[in-house]
Amino acid sequence: MGERSAFAEGLRAYGLIAGMWVRSSMTYRTSFVITMLGNGTMTGLDFVGILLMFSQVDSLGGWSLAEVALLYGLSATAFGIADLVLGSMDVMGARIRDGSFDTLLVRPVPVLAQVGADHFALRRLGRITQGALVLGWSLAAVDVDWSAAKVLLVPVMLVSGAAIFCAVFVAGAAFQILVQDAAEVQNAFTYGGTTLLQYPPSVFGKELVRGATFMLPLAFVNWVPASYVLGRPYPIALPEWAAFASPLVAVACCALAGLAWRSGLRAYRSTGN
Repeated sequence: MGERSAFAEGLRAYGLIAGMWVRSSMTYRTSFVITMLGNGTMTGLDFVGILLMFSQVDSLGGWSLAEVALLYGLSATAFGIADLVLGSMDVMGARIRDGSFDTLLVRPVPVLAQVGADHFALRRLGRITQGALVLGWSLAAVDVDWSAAKVLLVPVMLVSGAAIFCAVFVAGAAFQILVQDAAEVQNAFTYGGTTLLQYPPSVFGKELVRGATFMLPLAFVNWVPASYVLGRPYPIALPEWAAFASPLVAVACCALAGLAWRSGLRAYRSTGN
């Protein structure tokens, strides 16, 4: 009962803090719209790079443009949701160094909610919108014999993928508490992870694919379930039910990230004045 109450209080606090930042950003609406469009345009350059590659080749690792676009759309949209919700956590190291993290610890509000909602940037909707547009086009363009299970997997991938990326953000923030920096290490797994998933697993070595499947299971954001949807063999042997395991992987990742966060808070030592 206590954990449920704490969770509800955290969500409420997160909503209040995020709402404050949203109201602040909407004060200058023209600036907000321009910034959001610019954000979507900048992130869209990744897909422009893919289009340029396909102007020279017919396939990438045996995958067509529409199939790669499906991977891109799933990864970009799922990551965009996580980035909108918890993207501010990558500045944890800076908070610890300047001492502002200490002020969060003395407030009667869950620390995770404060850090996650701090500087909530609604402009990040540009990334989500751009990724969703590519995803919508790819779903219409891919040659797939759609079944009920495959249709259901698409929203499951988006929700589970966003949860997996959120877990990586939280775990990365916990790591920053321990080492009092290393934002670049966190970015390697968040921003670097979504870039990795935008390309077919067949273009990477099997050791990297195994690492992204079993060690840091980013493959369950899109590689594994999307391979099932497209009817493509996965580079390493997995049971067929693994395509539907993304929700379980997301729950496990979130649970482990929660443990890492609590461990980080217990180990925290103030840097002083």
